[in-house]
Amino acid sequence: MAGQGTPATALLAKRKIAHRTHPYDVSPDAPNYGALVAAALGAPPERVFKSLVAEVDGALTVAVVPVTGELDLKALAAAVGGKRAAMADRTVAERATGYVRGGISPLGQRRRLPTVLDSSALTHDTIYVSAGRRGLQLELAPADLISLTTATPAPIATPS
Repeated sequence: MAGQGTPATALLAKRKIAHRTHPYDVSPDAPNYGALVAAALGAPPERVFKSLVAEVDGALTVAVVPVTGELDLKALAAAVGGKRAAMADRTVAERATGYVRGGISPLGQRRRLPTVLDSSALTHDTIYVSAGRRGLQLELAPADLISLTTATPAPIATPS
């Protein structure tokens, strides 16, 4: 579709990685946004993942967790060999990734950041992640996401 290209979709096309794009229409300010996105996609919510930017010992790190859970900051810190983790400031996250909140993709970021993928992703053939703008998701194999981001799989989500 015209006008839907993002750095994330460009990276996938360049590397010839199998994927599908899925547009959706959900207000980014809606409560329970992730569940609404999953419903709009007609996808099981445990297969829809959100990308969160955190600081681990002062270094930015991307955490990719299912929308059905919350990020466990202690588990994230442990996964990257750190001691303390906190959510990054929104402006800092947007500046580092080149994406806006609600559209941060783990792929095609301005600065390649260390990435941790919740290990629950490995139980699915494909998962959904942001394509790099609000209203567009990518569906791809978890192994491809790991390969492209050099992500570390680890149990970093807790049920919400």
